[in-house]
Amino acid sequence: MEGLMVMGDAGTPRLRSGGYQAWLVGLLSLNFGIVFFDRQALNVLMPFVQPELGLSNAQIGLLAGGLSFTWAIAAFAIGRLSDTIGNRKLLLVGATLGFSLCCFLSGMATSFLFMLCARMLMGAAEGGVMPISHAMVASEVDPRRRGLAQGIAQNFGSNLLGSFLAPVLLVWFGLEFGWRNAFFLASIPGIICALLIWFTLEEPAAPARPQVQDGQAQGVLSVLRTRNVLVCVLLGVLMVSYFVICLTFLPIYLTSVRSYTPTEMSWLIATLGISATIGSFAISGLSDWIGRRPVMIAMPLLGIILPLGALYWSGSIWGLVPIFFFGWGLNGIFPLFMATVPSESVDPRQAATALGLTMGSAEILGGVFAPSLTGVAADATSLAAPLWIMVVLAILGGIVAIFLTETAPSQRARMAAAS
Repeated sequence: MEGLMVMGDAGTPRLRSGGYQAWLVGLLSLNFGIVFFDRQALNVLMPFVQPELGLSNAQIGLLAGGLSFTWAIAAFAIGRLSDTIGNRKLLLVGATLGFSLCCFLSGMATSFLFMLCARMLMGAAEGGVMPISHAMVASEVDPRRRGLAQGIAQNFGSNLLGSFLAPVLLVWFGLEFGWRNAFFLASIPGIICALLIWFTLEEPAAPARPQVQDGQAQGVLSVLRTRNVLVCVLLGVLMVSYFVICLTFLPIYLTSVRSYTPTEMSWLIATLGISATIGSFAISGLSDWIGRRPVMIAMPLLGIILPLGALYWSGSIWGLVPIFFFGWGLNGIFPLFMATVPSESVDPRQAATALGLTMGSAEILGGVFAPSLTGVAADATSLAAPLWIMVVLAILGGIVAIFLTETAPSQRARMAAAS
């Protein structure tokens, strides 16, 4: 990766080496992977937690929704705070230590209320991690590699650790040593990662401040009036709803309705992690090449096959593996609508605000209400209801993405040359 010229503290140019850029992206990707490792822990351990705590489907949905609610508030508030005070590294280290502690508290839960409080505190700590991380990548990494870099930062670690390793390791650990000890295990890596961030990363240079005309709005409303930001907010609500519903209810559906063992379920869920890990390179890199818009239209529609496969596939369990793998490909566009497109559409000074707005709106409207209402629907009908809701969300996501304006530098350069 080529070096990028940035401004030093004294306003003089300073070169970030390609090695530093790669380390920054890799470490932030690892950190967000630990975030999702901790977040995913409750979902994959739910077959053990549910009977011991006596949870209903509605309460399972509320646990996911409660975490998403505080995540959403923190995503916006901490993203906005990091834009204001500029000390992104300190905020990131504090958030990392905070969510590690809350994962430990989850293992101590003795009731629904205790678990709900622990998960809401975790959401408050985790919510600011991604807006700050994306803002750091946007300011430190060559813009020509921004889509790929932000895809790796958000999707590679989160899916390798959260979607692949978490179900396999934590389900095995829970079977061998109990689900509470699995939570205690999950709390350790974040502390190590916080130390690495503190000692190896530099505070990003403040972005240049272009001249602003008198009376020009620079707040949240001006960001939301940007067409691409608004489309990304809507797309985020739909896709985060799909994501949270899937990870909350699919493990229970596979064990309770399809009668797969916890180990079989863990490997099927791990397939999603492999898919999204590869997608962190392939989908984001493809968007750098052919453009953001066509990729963001196609991938949600591909997501239809995952819930339909879970509902109707009657063959060997191995037949579900490619269905889950390709259906979960829509996860590859998450960094695009949460980070890349918004950051390419607004003033650099408002990057973390735009990212916090898209992530926060997606979490609070998609992550909070979707699993809670879906849990009620599942109690009223059956556990097939969450999967049918996923089908509808995938179709709507593809339709909403049609209204995006292209932002990929490669495509904008081609359009400029053509005109």
